Amino acid sequence: MKSKISYSDGPIDEVKVVADFLPPPEELAFREETVKVTIALSKTSVEFFKQEAAKHQVSYQKMIRRLLDEYTLRHTR
Repeated sequence: MKSKISYSDGPIDEVKVVADFLPPPEELAFREETVKVTIALSKTSVEFFKQEAAKHQVSYQKMIRRLLDEYTLRHTR
């Protein structure tokens, strides 16, 4: 059984102000420049990405794009 937390109206200890560490909204909602391409993929690959994307409630195209971006990042040095 959880113990009940008791709050009081006692004095609050000294407050410490911290620097703002969160990025501004425009940095959180960035859109990377993209190029539209046409590519033929195997049916099994597309079905796999569609199933996985549905599990995680994301776009399967975005999953494929992120996979390619990660591959590029790891092999570009």
